[in-house]
Amino acid sequence: MTKQIIPYLPIDLKEPKEIVDAVRARRGGTLLNLDRMLLNSPALIRGWNAHLKEIRENLTLDDKYKEIGMCGVAILNRAEYEFIHHAPELLKAGGTQAQVDEIRKIDTDAFNASLFDATELDVIALTVAMTRHIEVPVEVMERLQKTLGNQETVEMVAVVATYNMVSRFLIATGVSPESH
Repeated sequence: MTKQIIPYLPIDLKEPKEIVDAVRARRGGTLLNLDRMLLNSPALIRGWNAHLKEIRENLTLDDKYKEIGMCGVAILNRAEYEFIHHAPELLKAGGTQAQVDEIRKIDTDAFNASLFDATELDVIALTVAMTRHIEVPVEVMERLQKTLGNQETVEMVAVVATYNMVSRFLIATGVSPESH
């Protein structure tokens, strides 16, 4: 993990009030270490918070597919912080503990594909392709488009792209998991 050079802002930060309040509202009243790092740039966190709120709360895409993509990106990019935050969300969205455990083996010979249905495997293929190679095989996109339709396929691509951004930010700035 990258050494953290840029400090977190205080957990009890009050200003800029409008931004801090919006982030706390999205997070259920608290600031995560990621937020405390992002708050070093008020303009950045304002846009980040709005974008992630839409991704997390307002897409029509099934939450299970979103969380499979988010967890997959986290493992592929070695962003344990991201995985720690999204594995419980995958369980809430209908994933099994066996699936969560198996995502840790994504893109390896040890990965057991039989724990996932065909659409979930296409989500995983999309996640691996976008994260490792950027380009996605046309057959993966065609299957997703046939299964999910245009809107949800676009949303799935956006989820994977967004969480690649998140993981790269986490790794580069050295954001570490919260201590409880």
